[in-house]
Amino acid sequence: MDETSKPLYKRVLLKISGEALAGDNRFGLDFDVIRRVCGVIKRCSDIGVETGIVIGGGNFWRGVADGGGKIERTRSDHMGMMATVMNSLAVADVLEQLGVQVRVQTALEIRAVAEPYIRLKADKHLCHGRVVIFACGTGSPYFSTDTAAVLRAAEIGADVILLAKNIDGVYSADPKKDPSAVKYDNISYDDVLARHLTVMDSTATSLSMDNHIPVILFALRDPENILRVIMGQKIGTIVK
Repeated sequence: MDETSKPLYKRVLLKISGEALAGDNRFGLDFDVIRRVCGVIKRCSDIGVETGIVIGGGNFWRGVADGGGKIERTRSDHMGMMATVMNSLAVADVLEQLGVQVRVQTALEIRAVAEPYIRLKADKHLCHGRVVIFACGTGSPYFSTDTAAVLRAAEIGADVILLAKNIDGVYSADPKKDPSAVKYDNISYDDVLARHLTVMDSTATSLSMDNHIPVILFALRDPENILRVIMGQKIGTIVK
């Protein structure tokens, strides 16, 4: 890749699934994976890209799936928010080891470990070249971290949402179950909602559509994809 070329996007919101940080273990944290991801984030920061990050918590706790029928939904969702804090602190620490200035902001106040989320303060951090990690989702139960990613992207004026998952794009069906599934290079929000395609949940998709924020879904298995997308290479699926 030509590092002298200019990035296509100035300010991005990177959404990383918690499961991706667990690597092949599927639970907990794989610091080899985290270091590779953080290395690419550092390179993005070095070329002037202002980066906000939202991280899921599924490698520790998935509210509905893990708590369904056993724990009251609101409390289960709050446990999921705490899981995102653990992931955010781990990623922040590795970024700092690499020399990146980073701030963690939480939608629930946990002042002993992170700043409370304040939009203007987050914007100031980004303008000064700091990476900002937004933890605790939206701070409210019943909303996913995908919805939190879209909300924060809208609030900070991100040019694009980078959806880094364990799949390399949007398909017409689950490619693991249907070998004839077709991968889309481009698709509209309307088609995603009408066909019930698995990109984000419907709340996140509608919020992104209403605020005209494009979403690019790609595989995080190769962390270099983050930089490739930012530099304008056609990878994964763009929803707009």
